Amino acid sequence: MDALESILDTLAGIIWGPFVLIPLLLGTGIYMSVRLGFIQLKGLGPGLSLGLIRRSDEGSSGDVSQYKALATALAATVGTGNIAGVATAIALGGPGAIFWMWVSGFFGMSLKYSESFLAVRFRTVDKRGGRNGGPQHYLHKGIKGRPGAFLGWFFTIATIVASFGIGNMVQTNSISETMEMNFSVAPWVTGLVVAVVTLFVLLGGVQSISSVAAAIVPFMIVLYISAQLWILGANLDGLGEAFGAIFHGAFNGTAAAGGFTGTLIIAAIQFGLARGLFSNESGMGSAAIAAGAAQTSHPTRQGLVSMTQTFIDTIILVTLIGLVITVTKAYQMVDGNGDALTGVNLTSTAFNEGLPVGGNVGGILVAICLVLFACTTLWGWSYYGDRVIERALGTRAIRPFRLVWVVMAYIGATIPLNVVWLFADIANGLMVIPNLIGILILSGLIARETKAYLAFDPKLTATQAEIDEGLKDDPGYRAWRTEEQRLDVEAAAITASRRESRKVRE
Repeated sequence: MDALESILDTLAGIIWGPFVLIPLLLGTGIYMSVRLGFIQLKGLGPGLSLGLIRRSDEGSSGDVSQYKALATALAATVGTGNIAGVATAIALGGPGAIFWMWVSGFFGMSLKYSESFLAVRFRTVDKRGGRNGGPQHYLHKGIKGRPGAFLGWFFTIATIVASFGIGNMVQTNSISETMEMNFSVAPWVTGLVVAVVTLFVLLGGVQSISSVAAAIVPFMIVLYISAQLWILGANLDGLGEAFGAIFHGAFNGTAAAGGFTGTLIIAAIQFGLARGLFSNESGMGSAAIAAGAAQTSHPTRQGLVSMTQTFIDTIILVTLIGLVITVTKAYQMVDGNGDALTGVNLTSTAFNEGLPVGGNVGGILVAICLVLFACTTLWGWSYYGDRVIERALGTRAIRPFRLVWVVMAYIGATIPLNVVWLFADIANGLMVIPNLIGILILSGLIARETKAYLAFDPKLTATQAEIDEGLKDDPGYRAWRTEEQRLDVEAAAITASRRESRKVRE
């Protein structure tokens, strides 16, 4: 087992190292940002307005509102990476890693837009009448011939493996460790409770998952942000020094705690970009699966709504926890053995140091947030797993998959997961590669159809009828709209057939 772990560790280090995924993700993000006219700047406001204030496109096709699709993607993305991942990046790369996480978030927004645009542009209908989109479909439909089929299946298989790792067992293991450490709850008890709750959430499919996510995500994010704003408010005099440490460390390196001689600039860049990209999942293609089910009147509209996920995750949440860890100087502290703090321990220490109360209140608050974050990630990723299992094995495989998912959630809470973490890291990386290749191949289509729509409706306020009229001469929109109307008819026929079948059985 040690030999296997060593091999996997080496492979994960190569994939997520400075010569493979980091330049590929960052390079593609920069390329798409330029090609789309830095859409993350001009499209952020309209995207936030549509996704969080108006929340839906009336009269459009799809299964869930744009807000619920966004909430589902946030539920899957905002997880242990925001609590432990940021802390680990700072522990290994110093405060300068935060700057490079900002860089990953900024350029990652163009990737999140692109993959979500494609998910709607090339979505299909499954055998239950629901909309189904994501790289497993747009790679195959958008790129003709064997290359598209190969990339689509490559992504599908990698996502199945990744879903059971980072989306399932890693999350439940984090929950059980936190509950045992802070509340003395036995892992098997935590695993059983999480498994039962997950079973009930999954019974309702995407509608249930999105509804639960829509209810919990705002609460957990507000709770987490409020605690951090409280800490930063109590340490206002240290914010200038904290920002100075971030910008200085980004280009000069930082002295490290725990006996290290210092953190070089390359470490700040490597760990900042890697953890930033890992946190917001931009380019991974996972959030595009949720976007594919959204009710939207144009792919650009859902792309902009989905893009706000990266802004919320990295530009807001990562910034806040990074400032809390930096302003409290927790990253310079060591544990009882003289080793530098990292992961959840570093975050908990920062909260305890920053909150103007005694005891372990900060640690308990971090534990509560971690449980909420990990549970919603578990449920959000279950939907991603649903979609790729349906693509690989058909609709009948979904129910067995959900049962296996619940069982693995229990197992993940009760066993050590070093090897599972490594498998998950590798599988996540393998998801990115075909997805980015697909985005690059389809970049011309994305840019052309995006510019056509934004020239007509830059504030995303047009109705479906107005869009139909305004873009009636645009070949890209005409092709998509015709396909959407065909899918509406197909979905209605499937739904009617299923209804009749149920009546016959009754």
